[in-house]
Amino acid sequence: MQGIPEKSADEMTRRVMLRLFMLRNLTILGAGAGIAVAHFGYELELPLPPLLLILGLLAVLNVSTLLRLQTRIVTGNGEIFMQLLLDIAGITSLFYYTGGAGNPFVWFYLLPLIIAATILPRGYTWSMAAISITCYSALFFFNAPLSRDGMHHDGGFQLHVFGMWLGFVISAGFVAVIIVDLAHSLRERERKLAETREQILQNEHLVALGTLAAGAAHELGTPLGTMAILTAELEQEYTAPALADLRRKLGILRRQVDRCKDALSVVSASGGASRAESGHRMAVRKYLDSVLEEWQRLHPHAGLKVQIPEQATAATIIAERTLTQALVNVLNNAAEASPEEVSVEARWSAAELVLTIEDRGPGLSDEILEQLGRQPVTTKQTGLGVGLYLAQATIRRLGGNLHVCNRNQGGTRVHITVPLLESRMEPS
Repeated sequence: MQGIPEKSADEMTRRVMLRLFMLRNLTILGAGAGIAVAHFGYELELPLPPLLLILGLLAVLNVSTLLRLQTRIVTGNGEIFMQLLLDIAGITSLFYYTGGAGNPFVWFYLLPLIIAATILPRGYTWSMAAISITCYSALFFFNAPLSRDGMHHDGGFQLHVFGMWLGFVISAGFVAVIIVDLAHSLRERERKLAETREQILQNEHLVALGTLAAGAAHELGTPLGTMAILTAELEQEYTAPALADLRRKLGILRRQVDRCKDALSVVSASGGASRAESGHRMAVRKYLDSVLEEWQRLHPHAGLKVQIPEQATAATIIAERTLTQALVNVLNNAAEASPEEVSVEARWSAAELVLTIEDRGPGLSDEILEQLGRQPVTTKQTGLGVGLYLAQATIRRLGGNLHVCNRNQGGTRVHITVPLLESRMEPS
């Protein structure tokens, strides 16, 4: 199936092989215990040499299965089916020498069939059912009758009752342990497949956004260059003291144009140049200071409250431009929600940076919170809604996580985790 990771399927089949290994151990131990009770407890004359040989062959098969699990060769449905057929052959041989269809443990035929119905395609399951029925039916006509010399009828009935009781105990344990675990493994696999499909859809959406961004960068490059030239010329032309306010506004306009050009250069570099994705090692505290300083220049009137522990662990981070843009986008959203106060709390260990960014705005609805990270959403009439979406994609690409929730006191809290490099002394 397209989009299903091979690693997940291989892991699932290996888990199935492990369950078969455990089931065969259970069969060997149960059959051995039943033979011992019948021979020593009820003094039945059992053909011990062929029975012990069959148990030995099952043990050899189990050892080979264990060795197979230690290899990296992919296990398929065909091999699992063959393993189940060998189990059918083993228990049929045991029943042949222990009373045939009258053996109280004959329900063991259901165990391979249950496993086949749980994990194998329909064709394998029907084949397993047909083979099990054929073997069970053949035992009515072909078996080695047990010798009951010196044994009372009540003793035979008691043996049968004991076999039924032991069979119930083993079957209950089988359902509680192996089948439940197989069902859990299947549900876990389906969950991982659903997450993979969702991630593929998100990646396709990001590729589409990237294509649009590259086209927009190409289209905006020329007009931004023209505006940069004109604002620089106007600043040089209007130098009279009376025009100081005009020069100040032209300076603001030029810096905003430079900011747009800088952002577009990052988009252009994503095609193969070094600027967009390359980063350099930087102390965490120094990196955070640079990000907050850059954002404060863009929002000089926003109230920023920063909490960084004085004795934070020395650690380093890869200072990527894309990560900086992601953090700036989150801060921008917080400032637009509550420009009077935006709080940033940072803490980190040698392995992980944890950022908490809070605003005092109206918060987000449950519908928007549910859609965050899956598709671009916005509460602004003029916004495109891609800022937080791209920020989350960037942080996840770096191995981190971004979670958004509402504060109990009002406003929004964004919880960000980013993995760090190995511990390193921070420069003074």
